[in-house]
Amino acid sequence: MNREYHCWYSPRLEREMELLVFGHAGAKVLAFPTRDGRFYEYENLGIVHALADKIGNGHIQLFCVDSIVKDTVYCNSIHPADRIQRHIQYEEYILNEVMPLMADMNPHECTIIMGCSLGAFHAANLAFKHPQLFQKLCAFSGRYDLTLEVDHFGDLFDRYYDENIYFNTPTHFLPQLDCNWRLQHLRKMHIVFAIGKDDPFLENNRHLSQILAQKGIEHDVHEWNGRAHRGSAWRKMVPLYVISYAPYNFLTIR
Repeated sequence: MNREYHCWYSPRLEREMELLVFGHAGAKVLAFPTRDGRFYEYENLGIVHALADKIGNGHIQLFCVDSIVKDTVYCNSIHPADRIQRHIQYEEYILNEVMPLMADMNPHECTIIMGCSLGAFHAANLAFKHPQLFQKLCAFSGRYDLTLEVDHFGDLFDRYYDENIYFNTPTHFLPQLDCNWRLQHLRKMHIVFAIGKDDPFLENNRHLSQILAQKGIEHDVHEWNGRAHRGSAWRKMVPLYVISYAPYNFLTIR
């Protein structure tokens, strides 16, 4: 299996950023780590190994990006307005630095975006705002409203709220979305969620599902037994939903 390490200074984030690429061809998969995860998390958790056959055979190419959440939504030392602004800068890094690298390395027309835990938020938030860029979204054990206070999870913005938080909270901005162009792209996207029945954010996933259904956006929500919020569950979810569960022939070798 081809494995490449990339690192460069990001002018948008004003820091060095790292990522790993696995594979040489096929559908591009942009993968976000969990809250405490790094760009090597998918390798350490065995998720890369779970996809090894498809990666090695050129069906998919996996791009594992780094996280800076300790500088964004989990940075309690700065004002919430600055936390969300830093998050926006991170998304600009993904859109304007990582995705051009992906396009340069691989011309395949399909881009899949995925994430686990907080990475699922990153993936879904970006896909819902820029649906023209992605053909498939896979979000596992996600939380799609960072202002929710559930179980021992608090509001990551300390009850501060502004327009930037609104436009980066899928369950807030999607109900009001009336742009036909974006809705058409969302209705073409293959969207898959997986969440444990004992996960604190199960109801948040069901709420998001209701919103998508009201907008005529087809999607699937798979509820797993238990909490299913750990590497052993994600290792099973990823080959089921990223690879096997596809109504379209995205994974054809070009």
